[in-house]
Amino acid sequence: MKLLLQVVVVCFFVSGANAQRLCSSAAYNLKMKGEVLSRPGINSYSRDTVPNEIITIPVVIHLLFNTAAQNISDAHILSQLKVLNEDYRRLNADATNTPAAFLPIAADTRIMFCLAQVGPDGRATRGIIRKHTDVEYFLGDDGMKFSGAGGDDAWDNNKYLNIWVCSMFGRSLGYATAPGGPADKDGVVINFDVFGTIGSLRPDFNKGRTATHEVGHWLGLKHIWGDESCGSDDVEDTPRQLSYNFNCPSFPHVTSCSPNANGDMFMNYMDLSNDACMNSFTTGQKIKMRSLFALNGTKNSFLNSFACDSSLASGAPVADDTLPVLRPVGNIKVFPNPTQHGLNLVSMDEYTLQGKNCTLFNMSGLKMLQVKLVSNKPSLDLSKIPAGIYVLKIGEGAGRKMIKIIKI
Repeated sequence: MKLLLQVVVVCFFVSGANAQRLCSSAAYNLKMKGEVLSRPGINSYSRDTVPNEIITIPVVIHLLFNTAAQNISDAHILSQLKVLNEDYRRLNADATNTPAAFLPIAADTRIMFCLAQVGPDGRATRGIIRKHTDVEYFLGDDGMKFSGAGGDDAWDNNKYLNIWVCSMFGRSLGYATAPGGPADKDGVVINFDVFGTIGSLRPDFNKGRTATHEVGHWLGLKHIWGDESCGSDDVEDTPRQLSYNFNCPSFPHVTSCSPNANGDMFMNYMDLSNDACMNSFTTGQKIKMRSLFALNGTKNSFLNSFACDSSLASGAPVADDTLPVLRPVGNIKVFPNPTQHGLNLVSMDEYTLQGKNCTLFNMSGLKMLQVKLVSNKPSLDLSKIPAGIYVLKIGEGAGRKMIKIIKI
């Protein structure tokens, strides 16, 4: 198996006259050299992304606490999920602060996040694991990712974004693995006092942007200055920068590397400015992140994850509940899928559709449509259903069938 170098970014906070966000990856990368990287295999269930599809990523929060203050509330955790969804969909209130010069390339990435509702064992979950640890603080050596080291083991990285929230040594903010990292270490680590937007947080890092930044690394983005003087982040529409920006510069901030009078894009989530100064991703960054979900992409398997849908949870794993759409489910043929207007259902064996309740749920578990099927070859009108990814449930109990539906 080919050995590759894992890219991991570690972020730190340095105290002084002004708080500053710093990032360093060299020591970790050197230590991780030679790790075998994981890459999901391509199989008959894989599919490509659909144009303009909203990609929803199930998240599991591994909350490790040594003191009561570190045992943050569910509301605190939900405040961070709210920030992630607003920032990645460009629904953040401070999007209005993006300079006019950069507005044409400011992007809604059409990526969203949910707390997982179905665990690896098929049982219902809240997507939050609370675990007391005897470890006073964790180093940047991945100890928080292993139960044997006082942390908590990762969930399947082909289906879940693992986020470890814990107390880290010194003034560190967190770090993230790059795409294709070892499965048992894959995910994001965030210090508990820069996570979310409520509670006792560091003043300049209290708007949840540390997680926005680190998840950006997890989705393949580099720092905007490319981690070298006048470097490249491999994104065409982000301007060259001499280096990183701390605090909150005034626009325009022009350096010797600036391609024009607009200067640095210091308000980009992948710079190191304060939380209150960050407000945007670019179209190029959007394309780069979404490319990971395409066929052959390291995160393509997330397109087949049902972990956001609580209706699929059961007392024990049920194979039908997690089957991807391209596999025949209960010998029911569904076409066309993806669809623009409607669905045709055909039972291919003795399974009877007639008389069964048929319910369509969105990825938040909201019921969008419910009908009773009147034949074994029924058609469903989805013309009034918004574009997105849905789960079609046919029947109840042990005889129920689940099919993933894409409306375009």
